[in-house]
Amino acid sequence: MSAPAAAAAPGLPDFARTGRRVIGEEAAALSALASRLDGAFGAACARVLACHGRVVCTGMGKSGHIARKIAATLASTGTPAFFMHPGEASHGDLGMVTERDVVLALSYSGESDEILMIAPALKRMGVPLIAMTGRPGSSMAQLADVHLDVSVPSEACPHNLAPTTSTTASLALGDALAVAVLEARGFTPEDFARSHPAGALGRRLLLTIRDVMHAGDDVPRVAAEASIAEALVVMSRGRLGMTAVVDADGRLVGVFTDGDLRRALDDPALDVRGDAVAKVMGRSPKTIAPDELASAAVHAMEEHKVNALVVVDAERRVVGALNFIDLLNARVV
Repeated sequence: MSAPAAAAAPGLPDFARTGRRVIGEEAAALSALASRLDGAFGAACARVLACHGRVVCTGMGKSGHIARKIAATLASTGTPAFFMHPGEASHGDLGMVTERDVVLALSYSGESDEILMIAPALKRMGVPLIAMTGRPGSSMAQLADVHLDVSVPSEACPHNLAPTTSTTASLALGDALAVAVLEARGFTPEDFARSHPAGALGRRLLLTIRDVMHAGDDVPRVAAEASIAEALVVMSRGRLGMTAVVDADGRLVGVFTDGDLRRALDDPALDVRGDAVAKVMGRSPKTIAPDELASAAVHAMEEHKVNALVVVDAERRVVGALNFIDLLNARVV
């Protein structure tokens, strides 16, 4: 059992109670927001889905921070997007916006001077404006092609001043917009990985066997007629704990592993220097194709309880090899 929460120190406020109140108020506001989503939300999603350019997210102050995060979420889920500072927009950055774009503007009051200043220019360009405000009667709401109401009863701040509940509501609505659009696009985990190549998911879904395998002269292989001793030398140099055994055309006929070597040394009837490796090799080696995902190699090794795989082409010619260490080094596992 976990230890009970420590009581508040004498003379200090009950921080946990305040934290629970804040989270409770914000959760209630999000529940109310979800219950009043209507056709305007669908219209906003349709505008974003139909956009052939980028979604330009903008906002001042705390709303700007939320707009920046929404832009990042959209961009990583299949909707090209970027953040534009509204103050800089009226001093030249508006040139980043094209007629093919959609602007998503955030301002809880709906009266942000910096956004209202650029709104006429956006209208002249014919750029659709989606406004996310807490006041349906505000200037921004009236100018927008689509207005999204993110009003909340009050801020969690005890003075009802610091943007807290309102920014949480805006962030959640931005997430809802991004997810609704990605579902409509049929956005897949593979699509997500392409925009996250450095992340763990990207490595699992983008790296192929070809990217991590040993190839060419780095692949340990011997002819089936080679002696056990010769196979041992090749296996030791390859440092994969195995060597492929191939026929005259380079096709895989077996594999000789550390385990096979130990069993051979325990057999007094075998001549390690004279007997052919074909006499002791495994005749059902586990293989994988070079264009399969590296993550498939992890599954194959776990399923068959082996530490290495031979990579073969469609004609079973050996083109590579890899072991579990290679997958660890590639951070696939």
